[in-house]
Amino acid sequence: MKTYLYLLIAVLFETFGSSCLQASQQFTRLWPSVGVAIGFAGAFWFFTLVLKELPLGITYALWSGIGIILITLSGRFIFGQKLDLPALLGLGLIITGILVIHLFSRTASH
Repeated sequence: MKTYLYLLIAVLFETFGSSCLQASQQFTRLWPSVGVAIGFAGAFWFFTLVLKELPLGITYALWSGIGIILITLSGRFIFGQKLDLPALLGLGLIITGILVIHLFSRTASH
């Protein structure tokens, strides 16, 4: 269970770093640029902790699925970015694929 907590923390750091990347305006704003470094450093640190317990492919699939949801929410509520129906359907298909792998694949560690 601790492994999944680390994964969630890693994704939260990555979401923070990616949001700061958008806010940094190509690294022309200091504090968002600092946030990018902190966010991605924290994300990769916790990602390495998760890889001690889970296979890389499964870890990255979970990271991607959770990250897609959080980044989409960040884009919408922080930056006012709206997605049309085809974009939402595509994201839904990606998330569905990740869930199928995690829930039904014998490769996934539970």
